[in-house]
Amino acid sequence: MKKEAIFHRTYSEYSFAEAADLVVIRLRAAKADLESCTLCFGDRMEPKSPISITEAEMTLRFSDAMFDYFEVEIDPGVTRLCYYFRLSSGGEALYYYSDCFHEQPEENRQLYYNFHYIRSEDMDSVPDWWRKAVVYQIFPDSFASSRRRISCESRVEHLPDGQACASKLGGTLRGVTENLDYIASLGFNCIYLTPIFAANSPHKYDTIDYFEIDPCFGSKDDLRRLVSGCHERGMRLVLDGVFNHSGPDFFAFRDLVENGEGSRYRDWYYPKSFPLSASPLPNYECFAYVGSMPKLNTGNPETARYLIDVGLYWIREFDIDGWRLDVANEINHDFWRAFRREVRALKPDAVLIGEIWDDARSFLEGEQFDSAMNYNLTFAIDDFFAYGRLSAREFMQRVQQLLVRYRRRIQQAQLNLIDSHDVPRFLTKCGGDERRLRLAALFLFTHPGVPMLFYGDERGLSGWHESEYRQPMDWSGSECPLSDFIQYAIKLRHKYGTAIQNGWRELFSEESTLAYKAELGGHGFTIAMNVSETPRMIYLPEEVGNTTIELSAMSAKVIEY
Repeated sequence: MKKEAIFHRTYSEYSFAEAADLVVIRLRAAKADLESCTLCFGDRMEPKSPISITEAEMTLRFSDAMFDYFEVEIDPGVTRLCYYFRLSSGGEALYYYSDCFHEQPEENRQLYYNFHYIRSEDMDSVPDWWRKAVVYQIFPDSFASSRRRISCESRVEHLPDGQACASKLGGTLRGVTENLDYIASLGFNCIYLTPIFAANSPHKYDTIDYFEIDPCFGSKDDLRRLVSGCHERGMRLVLDGVFNHSGPDFFAFRDLVENGEGSRYRDWYYPKSFPLSASPLPNYECFAYVGSMPKLNTGNPETARYLIDVGLYWIREFDIDGWRLDVANEINHDFWRAFRREVRALKPDAVLIGEIWDDARSFLEGEQFDSAMNYNLTFAIDDFFAYGRLSAREFMQRVQQLLVRYRRRIQQAQLNLIDSHDVPRFLTKCGGDERRLRLAALFLFTHPGVPMLFYGDERGLSGWHESEYRQPMDWSGSECPLSDFIQYAIKLRHKYGTAIQNGWRELFSEESTLAYKAELGGHGFTIAMNVSETPRMIYLPEEVGNTTIELSAMSAKVIEY
């Protein structure tokens, strides 16, 4: 037994309650090392000693390049739980608890792993609608100025105090509203808009006024009509909150520039010296080294109060359905805890999504965010479907590593994407090969989590550089088979969403071919893929019918049942 690989941690992705009668326990072991793994559990407050023990066999649920992950669901029947593991490998049987190995379990239950009390307050409270969401991301400046049209006209509008706001391509909120039927017809039930508040640039990540709609995009009435139009169609709307930094013309930063150390807003930012200067490098903290995005100090109670009020205002006055939170991992945890408490008190089913490009566990413990942007999955999809850097086996190992990273409901809420406003278009990454885009999109929409598509991917938009991947939406009237395929993949998502979230399993992966299924209660599908230029034969195991499938080059087959 490779003892050094055995790992378990209580109150984590290895041990969590989803209901009073549903506790999930996981254990990590070296790959292909354990022959069996048994959970032994009982009532930690049982008055007699030794306590009664119930056994439950754990199943191999996930495997990555180095480890196996065993999992079991139990109804503990009690509110105070203790447990340990019995492990078998190569004729050796050991018990594991207190992060130690034992030949026999001791009677002292205090040494076992414990759920001290199964509290509803500690269970993940991701809004149910979010785990069923299929998201369409829109970059407002580039999407539409009216029905099936984008003007491509640059504009400059001025706020009442004279501050200039710029538009590059002429997209508006009214343009989004007039195309809601198009978005809904594809099957999307949630829209995520990048920032719409008054700002200097077309991208709007340099906020001037958090309480005003950018005049290039429209008015507050336009936003009300957009939210109402979404809700009438059973769709949700999520806005982008840029609370890590402001723009240089935000009132607090302007005052700091003008008054220096004497500014009452000195503690709203992180100045290093005075006078403030953006060149050659800013002498104040900012996003990256971008002087036009000075970093806000959310550790300052006054700043924090202002930004929380921003988050509440747009929910209270416009009934938006949540926030995607920009550069979330550079903002202190206490701020996000307070932000969540007040947002959820106002709208209990509002969703909070953090822009975090790597491991987000410290932000996803039930008291800050419901979800994070799952760029780690994006990069794995790139490496397999677009660049061919991974074999199917290596790809699925990375996928399963990500599936076990978070507690189950949190994993089901991860925002999965193949591209966005921050990275090159997937079609460009795969050299313009629409077959690869179709395969990647099919995987995206049939994988656990919340799938998101960037506007125009369904119309074959491409681009490597920022100005390219934020290009105008293609509103040409020509038929688009790619759109039809995206619509089909989303229909699969809606039809089998519960099975995808709860019953997804890998079946096979080798070289350039893979297969997986999603099944719950006998209802689901099997998908086989060939990501190569050579036709392949795939043999599916007994659990899906001992079937041999022939796949042409760069193709997939979906078997529903």
